[in-house]
Amino acid sequence: MQIAVNTVVTMTYTLTNPQGVVLDQADTDHPFVYLHGANNIIPGLENALVGKQATDSAVVNVTAEDAYGERDERLTQQIPREMFGDVPAEQLVVGAQFQAQTNGGIEVITITAADETTITIDANHPLAGVALTFDVTIMDVRAATDEEMAHGHVHSHGSCGHAH
Repeated sequence: MQIAVNTVVTMTYTLTNPQGVVLDQADTDHPFVYLHGANNIIPGLENALVGKQATDSAVVNVTAEDAYGERDERLTQQIPREMFGDVPAEQLVVGAQFQAQTNGGIEVITITAADETTITIDANHPLAGVALTFDVTIMDVRAATDEEMAHGHVHSHGSCGHAH
């Protein structure tokens, strides 16, 4: 079976940045499984996998635009330290990540600078502006179940726990 909309894909991959640093990987013991066509993976990778089938391998280069988008400096801002309320100072360090409620829903923000009075936060995805390379091997492709298509994601062991 070929990868197409409403197929469930099981694959291994190694994800690297332009410097060749491994950012993430999924191996045969812990493969990555997703519902194709449901916006569950970045567009550049999803588009490149259409038509592939079990045992196919590919190296897919994805531009930043087709991955996590370009960086948007408007998503970086300085805020007063007191906006973090009771968060202990040792947690308000560069690299720390927090979930924040925004107009667009819950987003992850990263602290990029901190001093005694001001915290600089960045709501860009950590990989925004980065071209990515995926070295993938397709392990299996199957038709999605009606329930998986209705819910927009893969169900392991027959259910996702949603109330019906």
